[in-house]
Amino acid sequence: MNEYVHTTIRRKQSVMNDALRDEIAQLYARMCYGLSDPTRILLVYALAERDHNVTNLAEIVHQSQPTVSRHLKVLRELHLVCSERHGRSIIYRLADPRIIEALDLLRGVLSDNLHDQALLATTVNQSLALQR
Repeated sequence: MNEYVHTTIRRKQSVMNDALRDEIAQLYARMCYGLSDPTRILLVYALAERDHNVTNLAEIVHQSQPTVSRHLKVLRELHLVCSERHGRSIIYRLADPRIIEALDLLRGVLSDNLHDQALLATTVNQSLALQR
């Protein structure tokens, strides 16, 4: 193949790679949006313990049933939660338990950050006390 063809192929691959990268970033952003609400995080942790219906979940997270239903809809649309009808009830469960591992990793990062901030605050307070 000549140089023109190679250059054209490389450009098309670059455009495809950019589009794929952007699409993956959008998927990550949607997943993060789904987990950006404290109630949704509590719902995910509740469902990690066992399957629940919306009434049980509403009691666990101390929210109204319509509010919990809206949150579950977001989690279902992101395929984080599955639902199955059992008679008149709909039972919710985690679609993939690995989401708990991801949340636990984030909690570890948060814990480390809070620890570092506490150490910094202690150092600043001690420094201010010595200046008095």
